[in-house]
Amino acid sequence: MVAFDNFKKSLAQDAPPAGFSVPLQALWWAGKDDWDKAHKLVSDDSAEAAWVHAYLHRVEGDLPNARYWYRQATREPAANALDVEWAAIVSELVAR
Repeated sequence: MVAFDNFKKSLAQDAPPAGFSVPLQALWWAGKDDWDKAHKLVSDDSAEAAWVHAYLHRVEGDLPNARYWYRQATREPAANALDVEWAAIVSELVAR
């Protein structure tokens, strides 16, 4: 929980802290409501990036595209609230 709390506190900064993985950087920008910056970051082939990519397309409202990216991430499509999914992804990725 400490790592998640620190991640949320870092949103007060102007840029993501050094050392964040690309998927975490994308989630950081998503947390700042900058969908475009977040989306540009998650174009690599990792499962983590695909999961974040899926989330971003849910935010956008493009559910068919989101389902594609969930499949790439080998994850079931999320059905919970967007903020709950964001927190779950952040929590899992910061714990790694």
